[in-house]
Amino acid sequence: MPNLLQAALDIESFGAKGITVHPRPDGRHIRYPDVFDLKNNITTELNVEGYPSDEFMQMVLEVVPHQVTLVPDPPDALTSNAGWNVREHQFELRTFVEVLKQQNIRTSIFVDPNEDQIQAAVDTGVDRIELYTENYAKQFPTNRDTAIDPYKRSAHLASQLGLGVNAGHDLSLENLAYFQQQIPTLHEVSIGHALICDALYFGLENTVKMYLHQLQR
Repeated sequence: MPNLLQAALDIESFGAKGITVHPRPDGRHIRYPDVFDLKNNITTELNVEGYPSDEFMQMVLEVVPHQVTLVPDPPDALTSNAGWNVREHQFELRTFVEVLKQQNIRTSIFVDPNEDQIQAAVDTGVDRIELYTENYAKQFPTNRDTAIDPYKRSAHLASQLGLGVNAGHDLSLENLAYFQQQIPTLHEVSIGHALICDALYFGLENTVKMYLHQLQR
């Protein structure tokens, strides 16, 4: 409880443009079989994110979601807490990206707002980057201009280099609209924890619509 597939279908019907899931080996967030169920039933985009272990890669190559977002969390990590060191892992990331692209899967990698790492991302052949937004969320209440500055510079560079820009982690009703307004090249955001917390008070349908309202230009 609740039924995961029904929740995803409801969220789509409320206006969401995609579903993001992060299956981990212990299944504490979502199980691998759930990913297959989602792919077979949802009508919007499916974005599967995770650490590119052998098991993860085998699963996504069978599911063939619209997008795979590679994150640097080892299997025992509690949650995402940093982007890739792309310079250090460039060869491995390039290999994973090539395999995914052979199945026409759009690829994204999780990165900090670091211009050197974004420059390195180009050489992996990836389609997009996902900016890790925890630091933005932490700084936003005290100085939103300082908080957004590295993300603006990073997104601008990514666009110049031909990379699409996604974002995620700790985005909320409080800070989402400003982030989107300041980054006009933003393709998508993935929001889980804050949305579900808000849904406890506002209801799931109202909450989805409230987040969509924050993204209106």
